Amino acid sequence: MKLLKYLIQKEFIQILRDKTLLPMMTVLPIIQLILLSIAASNEVKNVRLAIVDKDQSEMSRQLSNKVVANDRFSIVAAPFNNNQAMDLMQADKVDIILEVPQNFEKEFYRGEAPKLQMLVNAINGQQATIGSGYLSSIIGSLNQEIVLNEPVLFNSNSNNNSNATIIVSNNTWYNPELKYPHFMAPGILAELTALLTIILSAMNIVKEREVGTIEQINVTPIKKWQLIVGKLIPFLCIGMFVLTVGLTVAKLVFDIPMRGSLLLIYGYGFVNIICVLGLGLLISNFANTQQQAIFIAFFFVMIFILMCGLFTPIDSMPTWAQYFTIPNPLAHFISVTRKVLLKGSGFMDVKLEFFYTFILAIIFNSLAIWTYQKQE
Repeated sequence: MKLLKYLIQKEFIQILRDKTLLPMMTVLPIIQLILLSIAASNEVKNVRLAIVDKDQSEMSRQLSNKVVANDRFSIVAAPFNNNQAMDLMQADKVDIILEVPQNFEKEFYRGEAPKLQMLVNAINGQQATIGSGYLSSIIGSLNQEIVLNEPVLFNSNSNNNSNATIIVSNNTWYNPELKYPHFMAPGILAELTALLTIILSAMNIVKEREVGTIEQINVTPIKKWQLIVGKLIPFLCIGMFVLTVGLTVAKLVFDIPMRGSLLLIYGYGFVNIICVLGLGLLISNFANTQQQAIFIAFFFVMIFILMCGLFTPIDSMPTWAQYFTIPNPLAHFISVTRKVLLKGSGFMDVKLEFFYTFILAIIFNSLAIWTYQKQE
């Protein structure tokens, strides 16, 4: 244990000598957390809309007014025919074209279910999908308002209850104001903590190999597991420090709710950081230069980011891709931070994430110890 103590002390001295490490642990995560939490938003605003109103009726004007009142849309044009509207979409000046056909109001009051045409520019898939969903919701809301305000008229057109209206009341839980920083900040915090530690650890052993100090360690009686543990503990402290800084900034800047136990967050963060550090040290064992280590780490980082559920929900992925998120420690970290901070989940709600991450930590660190080449 005395050898391990000296090795940990040596690693801390070596880390503190690096003048660039302190800004990497404080300034960079703070800037990234603030900027990404604001910029990385799935919310769609300012959808550019063109309305081709061929009916020019009171109902079509009500529809236009209701769309204008919604802050997610901006009506940029009201052309008189489809060709003019398509020219605007071709020039990328509108995102959605809504066509109101002739006799729309008459057919509606006769109970003939008139059809509106919605043409969506799907080059931006997210803008198209979410924007068209918003517009469909507005149209459905207008339909309900008219039926409720004029029930006698509709009942007289039918001898059954087919025109009865079902009113849906929506309640948004856990993030009632739909603030995207509250949704994104916990995920980005988990991402920054995990990625910073994996890159730093991936460069550690290979850096000593480049400067030649690793040869001095190899001829000492230090065992391989002692070397890996001695290098893991200092970076574990760095990871926990970055997690603390991130939680503090997220609360002060975005006022994210912290409904669950912070001890649970720290407990899982402890396990997760050990897991990613094991992967980083494993990468460092196979790299001959820091450049190689960065490229290999970048390969895993890109996969982790794109398949962690931060930007694309895991449930929306193909089934085979969902299985590949199980060995992704970043996906589990994001899931735990969102569940605990936003929902107030307890240990039993995140026990699977703990289990998967614990198994991954054992695998990665065991491989890091096994693959390290040391002269006995």
